[in-house]
Amino acid sequence: MSHDTLDLFAPPPTGDAPQPGADLPPPAPPPGGTQPPMGDDALPLDLFAERAYLAYAMSVVKSRALPQVEDGMKPVQRRILFAMNEMRLSANSKHVKSARVVGDVIGKYHPHGDSSVYDAMVRTAQDFSLRYPLVDGQGNFGSRDGDSAAAMRYTECRLTPIAELLLAELDRGTVDFAPNYDGAFKEPVLLPARLPFVLMNGASGIAVGMATEIPPHNLREVAKAACLLIRKPEATLDEVMEVLPGPDYPGGGQLISSAETLRDAYAGGRGSLRLRARWRIEEMARGQWRVIVDELPHGVSTAQVLAEIETLTNPQPRAGKKEVSQEQRQLKQLVLGVVETVRDESSDKAPIRLVLEPRSSRQSRDEFMAVLLAHTSLETSTSLNLTMIGRDGRPQQKNLVQILSEWIDFRYVTVERRTRHRLDEVDRRIHILEGRMIAFLNIEEVIRVIRESDEPKPALIAAFGLTEIQAEDILEIRLRQLARLEGIKIEQELAKLKEERDGLTHLLDSRPAMTKLILKEIEADAKQYGDERRTLIETVAPAAVAEISVADEPVTVIVSKHGWVRTRQGHGIDPASINYKTGDTGFAVIETRTVWPLIVIDTKGRAYTVRVADLPGGRGDGTPMATLVEFQDGAKLAQVVTAAPEAHYLFANSGGYGFICKITDATTRQRAGKAFMTLEKGEKVLAPTPVKGDWIVALSDNGRVLVFPASEMKMQSGGRGVIVMALDAEAQLAAVAVPDNAANLIVEGIGRGNRATELSLKPNQLELWRHRRARKGVPLPQKLRPTGAR
Repeated sequence: MSHDTLDLFAPPPTGDAPQPGADLPPPAPPPGGTQPPMGDDALPLDLFAERAYLAYAMSVVKSRALPQVEDGMKPVQRRILFAMNEMRLSANSKHVKSARVVGDVIGKYHPHGDSSVYDAMVRTAQDFSLRYPLVDGQGNFGSRDGDSAAAMRYTECRLTPIAELLLAELDRGTVDFAPNYDGAFKEPVLLPARLPFVLMNGASGIAVGMATEIPPHNLREVAKAACLLIRKPEATLDEVMEVLPGPDYPGGGQLISSAETLRDAYAGGRGSLRLRARWRIEEMARGQWRVIVDELPHGVSTAQVLAEIETLTNPQPRAGKKEVSQEQRQLKQLVLGVVETVRDESSDKAPIRLVLEPRSSRQSRDEFMAVLLAHTSLETSTSLNLTMIGRDGRPQQKNLVQILSEWIDFRYVTVERRTRHRLDEVDRRIHILEGRMIAFLNIEEVIRVIRESDEPKPALIAAFGLTEIQAEDILEIRLRQLARLEGIKIEQELAKLKEERDGLTHLLDSRPAMTKLILKEIEADAKQYGDERRTLIETVAPAAVAEISVADEPVTVIVSKHGWVRTRQGHGIDPASINYKTGDTGFAVIETRTVWPLIVIDTKGRAYTVRVADLPGGRGDGTPMATLVEFQDGAKLAQVVTAAPEAHYLFANSGGYGFICKITDATTRQRAGKAFMTLEKGEKVLAPTPVKGDWIVALSDNGRVLVFPASEMKMQSGGRGVIVMALDAEAQLAAVAVPDNAANLIVEGIGRGNRATELSLKPNQLELWRHRRARKGVPLPQKLRPTGAR
């Protein structure tokens, strides 16, 4: 792109609303040549497309998806609230049809589809979506189960009392107004929020290249945090989090993320939080019991939980499969083994009441809930992404202290503008009253001048030293306003206004006085509108993990060259007794245990994990490995290894690189696996070897051997590793081994006549080939092309 220095989010030079694309530079000629002749309005297609996309991106970011840090509103929400305020739909007014509000918003301020406006208004009215709803809806405004709201011709609305915190100071000169889309009306650029609504209600949105997910917070806690930073601007994040410990969701629930996770999320503006439902045990007759869930994680409905339990207990084959997997069958048995009945008893009196009855009253209550928490949305994760448009007009991911500090700056500006606006009103009123007092004290002379003059206005100005405004007011007042009682009222009002003017002037001249006023207003609003925290923050509760219990038994894993896998009970099975499908042969026969993982590595270096207990047993052919894992395109089975999770293994490739890691470093919960070994083109994965001794043996396919200390090998959880053995041109690493210090090394290979040959080397023979890592080594004592070692 030719606009590397273009600032897309720079504020416009005037107070008018920015026009997307207006700041874009003129097109540059194409590199390497002159621009072809065109008309005055013509543009090269690539530059036109660039400009059009940038204008679209800016519009989405600044005018649709992201909230402002000052008032926490997106443009459509701000326009809805402003239109309702203009329609006098306060909390004390009568409800009006939603269609009337939507029509007003579309016609005057937001020229888009009615569904977009109505959907935004519906969300601001849902008490399960917003912590502090701004619209008081009457009628069907949807449910947390996903039911949509009734059509706007059926529902009615008005503002909630808390919306006053956004709109009460709108007519006091606190914010700028800009022309609407056709210039016929004025609309506010921001709303004068008296509290940080961007934190109180949060926001969710997806823009071009960025997104936001701001969780809601408790009003009282946000107010305390703001007051703390006003009193102590240098306060740290830890000090702020003492009064604002975390999100407070409208549906309650429990936040189980650790204190470190919460702090990191607020410090960087991004993170993942773990939420859990809240439940209670209801004791019944004859020792029976059941679980009542009355609070769910944010965004989770009872219908969703019921559907997930139905999927677990009545599984269907995955896409492209003819039957359910072994994992699905085991999950079905696990859930049916603990759950007898699940039903939804939610009602108007109990918005959420999910009844879970166990199969047996003798089973552990903790284990019962652990199974459901681990496999349903009763426990779930939610993202935290504090991206918003800041005071400088730029979208940015902010931390908690930045958000509060920017709102505090905005509040100081708002109160200062409100004070100056009121001071101007007071000065104008004092000016008028001073003119009236002159007229009152000289009433006979004023009447004479007016009666005898053809142009009374200039005559009054000349006779009494009045201004044009004062003279005009005197000419407009009624005679009854010059009665004796009116004179007393004028004096009293003048005295009050002058006292108020002194107070306003003091506020503008004294930063401490303005700070005291702002603190007083925040604390008063928190007392009036605040409520108790709903979401319990319990950081000591660990995430639920419900593993299917498996007996620890010895088994032998059998893998064929075509990728079929099965198990046989016990160890010591004779490989000659194992039968394979026609045309297939053995690939690996590994003695292991049912509780150990089976690590599968494909030809592209990706690692997959299969539970040994999930493998089919018996004397059949087993199941294809491709049904247990999802190999990436073009990849095939390369190697398998199974051992205790803490066992150390050496992983190497034919290019001469490798590393040592634990088996747990190669495990993953994803069926699609994870990137594990980095391979260059043409390289192969060698058979992983257990680390048993202190010396590593490396063999190349041109018959050279290198022995070096295992301490020189790098420990890492994946990647390419370090050079194991330097190789001659066209040579490849054939095998690696880390034998016991006192055991013989058996080298397998191809000898003369292409016959399979084994060479046994004693520990003292290896002394002859010991060197440093990454050397070429020395030739083997007999001509042999190594293929393996053990």
